[in-house]
Amino acid sequence: MDQAPPAKQSRHKLMDAIIDLGNRAYNPDASDESRARGQREFNNLVQRTKTLPLMAALNILMRPGSVPQWLRAKLVDILTLVPLRPDGVRATLEFVFSVHPSSTVKVSEAAVPQKRGANITQEALKMATQLIAAPPASVTPEKWYTGISSEMLELLDGTDGPELTKVVSYIIGFGILGRKATGAPGTPGWRYLAEPMLTRIKPPPSGLGTNTTGVGEDEVVDLSREKVLVAHNDLVTAIRRLHSLVVSHPNPGLCKRLLSPLLLPLWALSSLHQPSPSLSEAVCTPALELLKIHLRLVSSPDTLLPLVQNLGYVGGWDKHSPEWLYKTTGQGQGQVHIVDAKQLGTSLNGGVPQVMLQEIEERVPRLLELIISAFSDADISTAFVDLLGRWLKSAQKSRPGDIAVRQETVSEPNPMVQISEVKVLQAMMDKFSEKLASQPRHILELASQVLLTSADAPEDDNDMNGVALSLVNMVVTVPGFQKSRLDPQVLGIIESSLDKLSKRDDINISRTANNLGLLLTYRDEIDPDVGSTAAPTSRQIEDRKTYTLARSYITQPDSPPPVRMEGLNLISSLIVSHSPVLDIPGIIVLMSSLMSDAEDYINLQVIKIFTLLASRHPESVTKELIDHFVDPKETESVDSRLRFGEALLQVTERLGETFSGGTAQQVGEALLSVASRRGHRPKTEAKQAREERQRKMRHQEAEDAWEGEVPDLSDETTAEEKARTEILAQIVEGWESKRGAEDVRIRASALSVLGSVMETNIAGLGPSLVSAAVDLCVSTLQLERDPEKGILRRAAILLVMSFVRALDSAKQAGRRLGFGFGLAAQDDVARTLRYVADTDNDGLVQQHARDVVESLDNWQMAGLVPAETPGNHGAGRMKLAGLTVDPDKIASFLSASASFRPRIEEI
Repeated sequence: MDQAPPAKQSRHKLMDAIIDLGNRAYNPDASDESRARGQREFNNLVQRTKTLPLMAALNILMRPGSVPQWLRAKLVDILTLVPLRPDGVRATLEFVFSVHPSSTVKVSEAAVPQKRGANITQEALKMATQLIAAPPASVTPEKWYTGISSEMLELLDGTDGPELTKVVSYIIGFGILGRKATGAPGTPGWRYLAEPMLTRIKPPPSGLGTNTTGVGEDEVVDLSREKVLVAHNDLVTAIRRLHSLVVSHPNPGLCKRLLSPLLLPLWALSSLHQPSPSLSEAVCTPALELLKIHLRLVSSPDTLLPLVQNLGYVGGWDKHSPEWLYKTTGQGQGQVHIVDAKQLGTSLNGGVPQVMLQEIEERVPRLLELIISAFSDADISTAFVDLLGRWLKSAQKSRPGDIAVRQETVSEPNPMVQISEVKVLQAMMDKFSEKLASQPRHILELASQVLLTSADAPEDDNDMNGVALSLVNMVVTVPGFQKSRLDPQVLGIIESSLDKLSKRDDINISRTANNLGLLLTYRDEIDPDVGSTAAPTSRQIEDRKTYTLARSYITQPDSPPPVRMEGLNLISSLIVSHSPVLDIPGIIVLMSSLMSDAEDYINLQVIKIFTLLASRHPESVTKELIDHFVDPKETESVDSRLRFGEALLQVTERLGETFSGGTAQQVGEALLSVASRRGHRPKTEAKQAREERQRKMRHQEAEDAWEGEVPDLSDETTAEEKARTEILAQIVEGWESKRGAEDVRIRASALSVLGSVMETNIAGLGPSLVSAAVDLCVSTLQLERDPEKGILRRAAILLVMSFVRALDSAKQAGRRLGFGFGLAAQDDVARTLRYVADTDNDGLVQQHARDVVESLDNWQMAGLVPAETPGNHGAGRMKLAGLTVDPDKIASFLSASASFRPRIEEI
C-alpha cells in the first residue's frame, strides 16, 4: 500500500484534531465546564494553525455528513472570518484559485507567490470577490473593512506578483468601491480603502495630526522646525497604490471619482522643480500618468482652465492661504514631504507661497505636452478660445483712459495667474496654430469683437490690435480656408476694422491690416481647387471628435485599462445612436484586432460591439467573424479563434430569424468544414514538428546533465492521484491538433455554434446543411471514441438536441420547414445515442446521450398528437371510441335552443 504524502498526513491530523476539539467545545450534550475548556483548546488550535492548511481542512469538513450540523455551523463561521487574519486575504485568494474547477493552479502551488503569472479564470475571480468584498452577517461592515484593508492595500504594492495586484484591484474596484453601498464617500469601504491613499496625497484642511519629523511623544517640540504631515515614504506608497488600482482594472467611473479631487496635487507632483532621478521615478512619473488618465476620461476642455490658473500650485485647499505644501528636501531634491504651511512663515508672503517666474516658465512646456497627450484638437481649440476670452476681458478693463470702478468686496486678480494665462496663450499660439485654426468660427468672433472696439480706440492701444491681427492671420493662412463659410456679419466687421487699421500711423499695424484685408479679398481665388462642399453639422463635428478620441484611446499602446474601456464605450454609444461618421469597415477590423487581447474585459466589450454592428451590417460582421474563426492562413491562436466563435454565436442569436439566405449558407458551410475531421493545417504541423524537436533536445540535455533518467522532483502523490493526473494530461494534450489536424476545441466550438444557429433559425440553413450536420454528429459519436475527444462528442450530442428542439419549435409555431426527421433517421440516431450512453468512457457524454434519447422519445410521442390550431386543440380533442360525446358542442346547442336534450347513441 502506498504511503500518503506528508502534506496529506498533516491535513488528516488537523482534521481529526478539529473534529475532536470541536466535539468537546460545542457538543450540546457535554457539560458547561467541559465545553468551556474545549472552546479554549479549540480556539488555540485555530489561532496557531496556518491559514492555508486551516482552509483546506475546513473545506473538506464542509462536505455533507462529515461533521454534525451543530459543529458545521461553527466551522462555517470560522471559514467566513478567515480574511480577517493578518494573511487572510492572500490565503483566501490562493485557496480559491487552487480549488476552483475552472482553474489549473495546483494546491501545492497555492502558497508560492505568483510572480510569473497564474491561471486565474474569471469565474474564480468572481467567487473570490464575493468571499472578500461582502462582509458576512456576523460582522459589521466597519469591522470587516477595517480588518482586511491593510492587507489589501499592501497587496497593491506588487511585491507578491503582478497577478495578485490585478486581482486585488479588481476586488477593490468592482467588489467594494464600485458598489454604492460600500464605495460611496462616507461608507466604510471608501473610508478604509480609498481615503488612506487620497489623504496622503491631498491631506484634509485640518491635516493628519502627524508629529513633527523626528520628534517623539515625550520629547520637546522645536517650533522652528517644520511639521511634516505626510512623510516621503508614505506619499510614495500612496501614489504607487493608487496607480496600481487605477491601471489594473477597467472601471472609468471609479477612476473619475478617485482622481477628480487630485487634479491639482497630481499636477504639482508631476511638475516638481528639478527632481532627482529617484524622485522622478517614484513620484513624478506615476503622478503624470494618473493625471493623463483623468484628463482622458473626463475629456473636457473645462479641466484645462484650473491647471492654467493654478500653474504654480504647490499645495493646500485654499490657494490664497494654503494649509500645507509639497516641499522637496534631501540631497539633490531626492524626497518630497507634505509640510504644515503655518510653520513656514519665513518663506511665505502673507500666507501665499512665493512662486518664481522661472518655475512658471518651466511648467508651461510640461502643460503643453500634457495637453497634446490628453486633449483632442477640438478640445484644444475650445480651451484656447476660453482662455483668450478671459484675457481679452481683463485687458479691456485695464486699458488706459477707462474709468475703473473698484469694489472692496471684489479681490484683486492674482498677477501670477494672469502671467500664467498669457504664457500659456502665447505658447499655444506658437505650437498649436494649425490645431487652433481647425475650428475658426469662435476665434474669428473674438477677433471681430476686439477689432470692433479697438479700431475706434486711441492709437496707443497696439497690444490688443496686435493680438487680434495675429488671430486673423493664423486662421486665414491655414490651407483649405474658405471665406464663404464665415458668418457674413463677422466677416463684415473684420473687413471694415482692417480698413480702419490700415490707415493708422503705426506702420506695423497699418501694413499688417492692409495685407490681411487684401488676403481676405482674394483668399478664395488663391486655392481654386478647394471644393465647395457643404459644411458639416454640429452633430457630425461632435461625433467625429468622439470617434477620433475613442480610436486614440484604444490604439495608443500606453493606454491603461480604464482609458481603453472608455474608448470602447464611446464607440458603442456612437453605434447605438447610428452616427453617420462611423467607418464601419474600419471599426470591424479594429475590433477583430482586439480579440487577440488576453484581457477578458476587452473581449467581452468587443463581442458586445460586434452584436450591435450586426443589427445593421450582418453580412460584413458575420464574414469577418467566420474568416477569423476558420483562420485559413493559420495566423490566429486557439484562444483567439474560440473568442471569435463566441462572438459568432452571440451575433447569430441577435440576428434571430433574419439570419438566413447566403449569409446563413456561408456560415453553416464554414462551421461544418471546421467541425469535420478533414481539416489540414500545414503551418501548424510544421510548428508542432519544431516544438517536438526542441522538446526532445531539452530532454536529452537534461538526461546528460543527470547522467541518466531525469528524476521526478514533484510533490509526492499516491498511485491513484498519479493515474488521474496522467489521464488529465493526456486529454489536455490530445486537444491540440496532431499532424496538422484541426484542434479538438475548435471543432467542438464549431458544433456548438452550429447547434445554436439551428435553434435560432433552422429554416435559414436549409435541408442539405442540416442533414450534413446531423450525419457529422452521428459519425463523430461512432468513430471518435478517444478520451480526449470527449468535449467533441458532448458538442455533437447537444447539436442533435438543438435539432430536435428546432423541429419541435417549428411544429408548435405552425411553420412548414420543407424537410423533417424521417423514421429511419430517427432510429439510426437513437440507436447510436443508446450505444454511446452504455459504452462511452466519459460520464458526462453518457448523461447527455441519455437525456437526448429521452427527449427524442418524448418528441416522437408528441408527434402522434395533432398540432394545436385555432379550431383544433391538439391532445384535448381525443374522444372515446364508440361514443360521440362533445361537451362544447352540447353547450353551444343548449345556448341556442332551450328544448335541446343530449342523447346517447349506441352503435
